[in-house]
Amino acid sequence: MSDAPAPEPRSVLVTGGNRGIGRAIAEAFLAQGDRVAVTTRSGGAPEGALDVRCDVTDPEAVEAAFAQIEGAHGPVEVLVANAGITADTLLLRMSEDDWSSVLDTNLTGSFRLAKRASKGMLRLRRGRIVLISSVVGMLGSAGQVNYAASKAGLVGMARSIARELGSRSITANVVAPGFIETDMTAVLSDEQKDTIKSQVPLQRYGTCEEVASTVLWLTGPGATYVTGAVIPVDGGLGMGH
Repeated sequence: MSDAPAPEPRSVLVTGGNRGIGRAIAEAFLAQGDRVAVTTRSGGAPEGALDVRCDVTDPEAVEAAFAQIEGAHGPVEVLVANAGITADTLLLRMSEDDWSSVLDTNLTGSFRLAKRASKGMLRLRRGRIVLISSVVGMLGSAGQVNYAASKAGLVGMARSIARELGSRSITANVVAPGFIETDMTAVLSDEQKDTIKSQVPLQRYGTCEEVASTVLWLTGPGATYVTGAVIPVDGGLGMGH
């Protein structure tokens, strides 16, 4: 019995891929032989990836990034919109800038990326779009009105894209991580960590690699008939939402 042929490398774009979940996703695509571009504002892409500077809040920077990626790797076939920021504070203390900066990066930035990537995908008549949301977008979180709104908005965006572009074999899905071991969670006290773990049915944090594995599945041959879905990677924290 002959071995199955290896899949053709694809042009993959991961935004915010210099650390944490984004880096793990980029490294997972690199490991399976894809041509990976990573956009960041300050650099630091994984070895083997095309390191592209891009601020997703700047439409001209997004256009320039795609031009660079397409010149090196061809049209983007897989987009993983992961870049995001937080500006946490209670509602009555939240400034206009706290609100608008988070929405512009997390939600409008993802819109800019999906719109630009879809141009090439429509010509190819295939493509995979994955938007990285959060369990917070489903459950809400005190002090994160802006962040939760931006992450919930990604669900409506992905489902609308799925309906609009599905006839061209383009899928759009959402991955919603819960509490994941990253630099952000590493600074929490042991008491804070224990409190969080007690809320999670699996009683532990997730890993960046577990999120990356889910993204790989969604963009791989096993998920060709999956679109408009929200896939939680949260240890059961948000079940039912």
